[in-house]
Amino acid sequence: MSGHHARHHDHDGHGHDHHDHGHAGHIHAPADFGRAFAIGVSLNMAFVLIEATYGFISNSTALLADAGHNLSDVLGLLVAWIAAVLSKRPPTPRLTYGLRNTSILAALLNAILLLIASGAILLEAIQRFIHPEPIASTTVIVVAGIGIFINGFTAWLFAGGRDDINIRGAYLHMLADAALSFGVVLTGIGIMMTGWLWLDPAFSIVIVAVIVWGTWGLLRESTAMSLAAVPSVIDPGSVRAYLCGLPGVASIHDLHIWPMSTTETALTAHLVTPGGNPGDEFLVETCHQLNHRFKIGHTTLQIETSPDVHCSLKPDHVI
Repeated sequence: MSGHHARHHDHDGHGHDHHDHGHAGHIHAPADFGRAFAIGVSLNMAFVLIEATYGFISNSTALLADAGHNLSDVLGLLVAWIAAVLSKRPPTPRLTYGLRNTSILAALLNAILLLIASGAILLEAIQRFIHPEPIASTTVIVVAGIGIFINGFTAWLFAGGRDDINIRGAYLHMLADAALSFGVVLTGIGIMMTGWLWLDPAFSIVIVAVIVWGTWGLLRESTAMSLAAVPSVIDPGSVRAYLCGLPGVASIHDLHIWPMSTTETALTAHLVTPGGNPGDEFLVETCHQLNHRFKIGHTTLQIETSPDVHCSLKPDHVI
């Protein structure tokens, strides 16, 4: 058994030998949304205070409930912001990947917060069906209209980062809030025109269904990523087929693909090359193609030149 080591970075490639294994890394730092987070947190915290104040003044439980929901979203934004900052911290001897996976945990927490908030809204809607209360429709419409603008603008700030599920969590939070505020406006108009108080809880239930539908994918993907599952955008079968089809590769085993963060993916594999060690150029080009084709930027390849040598990691069930 022999090995080879090469590290490759797009636009600035270089390689060097190191006995017993092959490695290639290309770290994609998460996009900087610090300004978006700062603006989003500030605007939404100010709106929470305004909405809660006018909720008390107008005796509107709808506004108070929406203020509580917006407060949970401010918390969600803070969680995502902290994770975005921590994910850029450099690795240490103990935390060899740094804190990149905090972005995955933040996305999972944001999905859970969204579902909890949806449950609170649903409970409030059921209670209002049982005990309808009159509301100051004009105040509700004006305040909720402001909410549409603030939440919609904040969602727009994060629209460019939806490939990162941590940023997507923040985006969905704000988009859900904008939809909820829009529902409150329509409800206020409807009640003002018809006097039907049941419109408020009915529309709230519709909004809850929309939020849960949009959040479910985020919850499923963030849970899978926290369990080191292959990212949904990568087909592991295609990756295996590509590696097996490389010149000189007779077989591969111990293939693992997992997310290092919400934007970075790692891969390890053993390549059996009976014709001998393929050398630096082979490893550098393979790593480049894995990055180009599959967005896998941190690759470690071990070369085994004898198919007869027993590798304890060869069976698929061995991790």
